[in-house]
Amino acid sequence: MQKVNIIGSGFSSLSAACYLAKAGFEIDVFEKNVSIGGRARKMVKEGFTFDMGPSWYWMPDVFDKFFQDFGKKTSDFYDLKRLAPAYRVYFEDGTFIDIPDSLDEIFKIFEKEEAGAGNLLAKFLEDAGHNYRIAIEKLVYKPGISPLELVTFETVKKLDQFVVTISHQIRKRFKNPKLIKILEFPVLFLGAKPQDTPAFYNFMNHADFVLGTWYPMGGMYKVVEAMETLALSLGVKIHTGSNVEKIATDKGKVQGLVIDGALIHSDLVLSGADYHHTETLLPVALRSYKESYWQKKTFAPSSLLFYVGFDTKLSGILHHMLFFDTNFEAHASEIYDDPKWPKAPLFYASFTSLTDPTVAPEGKESGFFLIPLAPDLEDSETLREKYFDMILARLEKHTKQSIKTFISFKESYCLNDFKEDYNSYKGNAYGLANTLLQTAFLRPKIMSKKVKNLYFTGQLTVPGPGVPPSLISGKIAAELISQNTSKQVLT
Repeated sequence: MQKVNIIGSGFSSLSAACYLAKAGFEIDVFEKNVSIGGRARKMVKEGFTFDMGPSWYWMPDVFDKFFQDFGKKTSDFYDLKRLAPAYRVYFEDGTFIDIPDSLDEIFKIFEKEEAGAGNLLAKFLEDAGHNYRIAIEKLVYKPGISPLELVTFETVKKLDQFVVTISHQIRKRFKNPKLIKILEFPVLFLGAKPQDTPAFYNFMNHADFVLGTWYPMGGMYKVVEAMETLALSLGVKIHTGSNVEKIATDKGKVQGLVIDGALIHSDLVLSGADYHHTETLLPVALRSYKESYWQKKTFAPSSLLFYVGFDTKLSGILHHMLFFDTNFEAHASEIYDDPKWPKAPLFYASFTSLTDPTVAPEGKESGFFLIPLAPDLEDSETLREKYFDMILARLEKHTKQSIKTFISFKESYCLNDFKEDYNSYKGNAYGLANTLLQTAFLRPKIMSKKVKNLYFTGQLTVPGPGVPPSLISGKIAAELISQNTSKQVLT
């Protein structure tokens, strides 16, 4: 039995651990923090429970497929609830639109905002659904080794959608600025501006409107716990509080990991940690990518996060709320074009206690807030407080209530924390953006170019940012390891 040491315990690492254990490898997972889950850890304080990172459960079919690969169902581990409305979007004129869980109702909303938009949306979603099926069946489970992976009968017919942006595609069809914002929003999960994202990624709109927005009762950490349970049942060993100091090599081949000064031997190493950080655990000569390579890449945003306990129930709120009530393009420019703290930021708020009474004490409310930021900015308590006051004032204005006096406690999380806890390059929160020149085989490789038996998985390699892609990335890496190992055994 060959031994694999895995760095990190996020979604991609846990996914790979399960697949590799099933294939017959001996697996040890090493997590630097005291709890598993990576960016999907949870925080518990004063009876409140918060998901520290991912809070959207989209593409439920990917989760289903993962557990089905092990003869399980998601319902064996957690209960899912489809949110209705899925989310609310606020706009600059003070109005908002709630997105229903019914396509017919969504068509009516679009038609109300812009004559003919309902029928246009139906056609748009038909194309988006086709792209989603191509992506899932033909593309996202590929290892990103060769451009030929993208060449299929179906994708050849879609070549035009890889050179045109989704922003262009949407704005060509729809003129109402509110509808444009709603349609451009899902690709933000890919970590790039709509103006830089290929039109093919409109399959995210299929994920949004057709597949729906779900919530695992107990929070997103229930998915982490489910994967942990599955991994342990397959014989995976998980070690927390185990910071990897070095990847040991001999003559360009992996020997194992150095933790607390001791060598933990293994035949292979798979890193689900930050790709750039992982390579710093190697001598410079054995790194596949130079520092200049990373400097030139477009990274997904970082975030300023707040976890807030309110000692009363609030009114006028939903589970998911998007505040697009300031200039969308200006904030995007302050992330990607001229990195700086935004003058008037967009932000996101989530109140899971509306759906799930277990995450807050009775009669109280849990609030999660997120402001997307450019990576590598200055981070200070003064700045955090300034922006919390800014977004709270807007929340109070839109919901027509005083909220600040009901805050029981507030915890913040920002760039410095991403760097400290996750060794995140420049403090990014979502990995490498999925722009046209950073898609598929153009992303950092799963297999090291210079170190034999060193592999990577997660948001900086294929297929890209997000929870479902991370699950897929773990499977891709495990399959590549299995294939290469079989070849080595045969020879």
